Amino acid sequence: MTHPATLRDKHDGAFDERANVRLWLRLLTCTTVIEKRLKRGFADQYDMTLPRFDVMAALDRHPEGMTMGQLSQALLVSNGNVTGVVQALVRDRHVSLAPSPTDGRSSIVRLSQSGRECFIGLAEAHHEWIDAMLAGLGHEDRGQLHRLLGVLKDSLAADKGKE
Repeated sequence: MTHPATLRDKHDGAFDERANVRLWLRLLTCTTVIEKRLKRGFADQYDMTLPRFDVMAALDRHPEGMTMGQLSQALLVSNGNVTGVVQALVRDRHVSLAPSPTDGRSSIVRLSQSGRECFIGLAEAHHEWIDAMLAGLGHEDRGQLHRLLGVLKDSLAADKGKE
């Protein structure tokens, strides 16, 4: 478990000319802590990695299957990263690969039946872990945070030229 001092503000929450950097660091700290806890939970309880879970979640949302390119785009990672994860999931029989009927150069990745069954348990645990980590926020606070992060997401999307 992360020590509460690890999550404490390094600048006691004071806003000044560096407020944007402090806001970014707070977002990064929260994201890092949540991601580490999820990784640990998947590894300890399911012998699963977070990237494998992410691929399975994307495929669960697309039962018709996805190409490797679509997967990498959806997960915001390189094709090389997706290829290694998909190969591991194929070895574990959680996904299948089939030639694309419309493009001979691509393959369609789909959850297998055993992968779908495995994912159901993983998704339940994921939801429980997220619920527990966000339990300190009231319903209205979660709604407000979601709305504000949506504004930030839209702002980032509008600023794509600087990537």
